[in-house]
Amino acid sequence: MFLRMIFVAVNRLVPAPFAIAAAIIVCLGPVPAAAYIGPGAGLSAIGSLLALVAAVFVFIAGFLWYPIKRLMKRRKASVAKRAGTTETTRTEDQGK
Repeated sequence: MFLRMIFVAVNRLVPAPFAIAAAIIVCLGPVPAAAYIGPGAGLSAIGSLLALVAAVFVFIAGFLWYPIKRLMKRRKASVAKRAGTTETTRTEDQGK
């Protein structure tokens, strides 16, 4: 009951959209920080970020490359099977 009285009192003083807008503006404003990041910590952070980006790239490349590689191998085998040759005879003919 007491909390309801407080909510009603605050709601009468400040409309809800205005209070939400004011809270967003206060949160988005610049806040001065009394902090210093030295060159060692900065380089470590940059190196970690680059390693993370590289790991994600390698993961995606590997995730895409091996199924494509398997499809190409199957396709090459089916073409060779239809032609009645094998991969070894094809390479031996090219060497002559």
